[in-house]
Amino acid sequence: MIVMGGIIGSGIFRNPSEVARQVDSPALMLTAWAAGGVIALAGAFVYAELSALRPQVGGQYAYIREAFHPAVAFVYGWALLLVIQTGGMAAVAITFAQYFIRLTHVPLPEWLVATIALAALTLINCLGVRTGTTVQNALMVMKILAIVGLVVFGLTVSGEVSTQASNSESPTAGYSPITAFGSAMVPVLFAYGGWQTACFIAGEVREPRKNLPRGLLIGVTGVVALYLLVNFVCVSALGPRGLAGTDTPASEVMRMALGERGATIIAIGITISTLGFLSQSILTAPRVYFAMAEDRLFFKSVAWLHPQTRVPVVAIALQGAGAIIIALSGRYGQILNYVVSVDFIFFGLTAACIFVFRRKRRDETGGYRVPGHPVTTALFVAACWIVVINTVIKYPTDTLIGLLIMLAGIPVYFFWRWRNQR
Repeated sequence: MIVMGGIIGSGIFRNPSEVARQVDSPALMLTAWAAGGVIALAGAFVYAELSALRPQVGGQYAYIREAFHPAVAFVYGWALLLVIQTGGMAAVAITFAQYFIRLTHVPLPEWLVATIALAALTLINCLGVRTGTTVQNALMVMKILAIVGLVVFGLTVSGEVSTQASNSESPTAGYSPITAFGSAMVPVLFAYGGWQTACFIAGEVREPRKNLPRGLLIGVTGVVALYLLVNFVCVSALGPRGLAGTDTPASEVMRMALGERGATIIAIGITISTLGFLSQSILTAPRVYFAMAEDRLFFKSVAWLHPQTRVPVVAIALQGAGAIIIALSGRYGQILNYVVSVDFIFFGLTAACIFVFRRKRRDETGGYRVPGHPVTTALFVAACWIVVINTVIKYPTDTLIGLLIMLAGIPVYFFWRWRNQR
């Protein structure tokens, strides 16, 4: 549930339209989502081995720290706090606010609704891991039901009606096919991202060497299947131009199938899905900031555990505040671009940790090995960095924001080193 909840947020309900604006062929749209699924599965294989080798609180942070250097790990944690996790949460919170206002017609601005949602879920997760996971599991079951409902009812819709939905210019105009396909992969990979967050709580999982790899592989496989079904339904029902011409493809499909009642039902499902993603993010990522504080590379109070619930309350509150700030200052598309560019830098770097661990500790095994290593691992690393390069080329301004924030972590690291020495 934690693996799937970390992946499924608002992206699958919104990003099929973003992909359709980049590639105008149904075959290319589905190929992009299939390629994203292959990359996600390759990443799950890599993280399964890493989590079996190093079942420690902090996940990626711990792997990078041991394989490379504490400075590199700190920059990752810094980027996670200020760009990756909080940015992803902000984008999803904005989507939640849009659908919530559409459903309830409350006279509140989007930024206020997003802030209330982030603050409420932050409070819930401060009450303890059991409380947070109970809420997460309930929301995850409901969001799976929403996706299954979308697929089932969407298959009843004839695509003949929707092909006239838009007469807009071809979305690939002005770009080479390779650039257009690469641009389409940005929203795809944003929607698939999040499997790695399950590793953040490795130190709190029962039998992590067995359960983390199993959860990663089952969870990612399930998400790939659901995503391909949803996109098949959206393309079939709306057609390429109809899909490119809407910001709410899931609502359009359900409106065609069941009228306004269907649009309302899926809007409720999307609202629940976004809450589930936010709950999972608030539950898992603060363990990284906790690990940084334990290493004396962050404020000591961030490592404080509540005496009863044993959760890092300050770390959870810090992340919630960061997500609220980004939600107030950014737009969905802009947030998406700079999150993906920074996130995939560290996906590739984390996968490279396997080469280091296997070279240094040849006889060590956590009970799980990446199939096809080193070829599959190298291909995953290359795919991650190709995505980064393409994102920088296509969206230079947005990605530059994220990269500058990430690089600002280097002088901050040396400041903390100097502070500790004093």
